[in-house]
Amino acid sequence: MDELRASVDDLARRLRPHYARFLAGRDEQCVLTAHSHQAWPDASRAGQIACWDDAARYIDDKWGKVFEEVVPEFQLQVAMRLGSKRPSDLALAPNTHELVYRLASCFPADAKVVTTDSEFHSLRRQLTRLEEDGLQVTRVPVEPDPDTFCERFADALSEHRPQWAALSAVFFTTSRVVKDLQGILTRAAELGIPVLVDAYHAYNVLPLDVDTWPGTVFVTGGGYKYAQTGEGACWMLLPKDAEAFRPRTTGWFSDFEHLEAVQGQVSYGQGGFRFFGATFDPSGIYRGVWTTRWLEQMKLDVRALRAQSLLATTLTIARYHQLELVKRGLVLATPERPEERGGFISFRTPKAGALADRLRQAGVHTDHRGDLLRLGPGPYTLAREIDQGMETLAALV
Repeated sequence: MDELRASVDDLARRLRPHYARFLAGRDEQCVLTAHSHQAWPDASRAGQIACWDDAARYIDDKWGKVFEEVVPEFQLQVAMRLGSKRPSDLALAPNTHELVYRLASCFPADAKVVTTDSEFHSLRRQLTRLEEDGLQVTRVPVEPDPDTFCERFADALSEHRPQWAALSAVFFTTSRVVKDLQGILTRAAELGIPVLVDAYHAYNVLPLDVDTWPGTVFVTGGGYKYAQTGEGACWMLLPKDAEAFRPRTTGWFSDFEHLEAVQGQVSYGQGGFRFFGATFDPSGIYRGVWTTRWLEQMKLDVRALRAQSLLATTLTIARYHQLELVKRGLVLATPERPEERGGFISFRTPKAGALADRLRQAGVHTDHRGDLLRLGPGPYTLAREIDQGMETLAALV
């Protein structure tokens, strides 16, 4: 285990000086919330300041620079880390909910949709509300038999023939990677069913190759978590055949070219602009550009970040076993096999909420979702911080 600790520390010690502002004054604390709100590198502050300075310099003309320089660079960066060569097909928005609702608005109110019982609240809540108005939702359970999930989801597509489907690449509950996402997408393509893939818990922590995904696939995610960008920098990669989709919720940014034209039927812009909304705060996009430039300078591509994440989560699981926490009522809910887990670890316990509160009081920052206590080490997390977090957890249970 000493060798594992040393491997975790090798990169973390090199990175920590670049997070000086976020980590300042936290020497006695342990921040294990990288799966939710990662620390921002100091480079992101330079992006924030650049956004303010451009507004002061150009006033309303700042949008020229935003759309001619900042947005294209951000799209290129995101596409590269998604494994796509179609950056212009990326739509941007302040949050993923805005983009997902825009997609939902392309279909009839009584459409059929197949999804899972483990989607994040933005999608879960919205589908439940639309269900009240006639949407027909089939939810495929992930637990208690996750090994058969992919087969069961594909079968649900064949049985229900929905107008669209939606699922995560990595579940926000247990950090479980969908093992045969390619197989699900292949079945959907054979049936002509568009699919929304929530890649928020995969982006920048799990290598993706979305251009190889078959069929009509919408991929969404953002910068709040593993991209270290913060709020306001979310995106959706549209499929190549997106011209067939006409969102009913559409804003004036989605078709600059024809704003002054007399319109009968509403027109849409090219590529990702089809799913753009209206005026937004561009500071998150600036932070994203400056942060990703820094990641590139540090040679932190997705594979490097994935390797560091696996080291840190492996150490977390090893300490769980060493401390025999299963005997104290904590059940490891995240797969131990590296290829099946994302960037955080979940423990199942009916006391998850109370434990998260008590851990925070003890200087260990985690979070919980229902009965799941979630711990997310970042690339800057030291081995001693993982030790501190797990030992504090052991003392509390």
